[in-house]
Amino acid sequence: MTDEVKLYGSGGSPLVSRVKIALNMKGIKYENFEEDLRNKSADLLKYNPVHKKVPVLVHNGNPIAESLVIVEYIDDVWKTVPILPQDPYERALARFWAKFVDDKCMPTAFKVFGSNGDEQVLAEACEQLQILENELKVKGTTFFGGDNINLVDIAAGFIAYWLRILEEAAEIKFVTEDKFPKITEWADHFINYQVVKEILPPRDYLLDVFNKRFASIDVGRSSFFVFIEVEVSVYGLRGPVANSFSMTEKKSLVATLDDNLHTEV
Repeated sequence: MTDEVKLYGSGGSPLVSRVKIALNMKGIKYENFEEDLRNKSADLLKYNPVHKKVPVLVHNGNPIAESLVIVEYIDDVWKTVPILPQDPYERALARFWAKFVDDKCMPTAFKVFGSNGDEQVLAEACEQLQILENELKVKGTTFFGGDNINLVDIAAGFIAYWLRILEEAAEIKFVTEDKFPKITEWADHFINYQVVKEILPPRDYLLDVFNKRFASIDVGRSSFFVFIEVEVSVYGLRGPVANSFSMTEKKSLVATLDDNLHTEV
């Protein structure tokens, strides 16, 4: 029986790209369904009725939601080119660092762009990135996975690609080579890794979208997390990124969404 694999996603999302990288690593053919996040399809709502967000993988009719859960599922089902280590302890460590990226690195990085230069917010973001930098120093390898990428590299892809473009659009640069030489070196290797490079959305396209968003949104740069769809649906305001914003910021954001969101990343 031939596997039927479908992916529901949004082309510019770093979370959807996690799944695409995993599928590409395994050489799995799949049907891609591009979602309009303002007008979500009946299939997406059926397959992910709890969170109603992308990505969703449907394998032989069975839906799996949440990007890192999907990546682990792919690794469990298709055994070629491992994404997680075989050793139980090493697998646990990979899961720990992937969760660290989602719970600590991404939320604090986003807050920088809505902080109006707040030094404490910037210091917090750099503190979390320094922990990741130190882990790369300790490992002494090209990737978190060694000579090849693994779950942690896939999870941290946002830092390697999207964050750099976001920094350019916002004219805020804090992940510099002198501060984070290992992260910078890792990021260069990651975005040029063949299975990654093949699926990354065009840089010029993302930069154009981000520039337009910063130009059109009046509620401040803190709202930018919506456009990158970091486990937060357009109206969901959930997860570690959403939790890092005050209720006032969230209400202001929701009040302007309908007028300002015409296309999604």
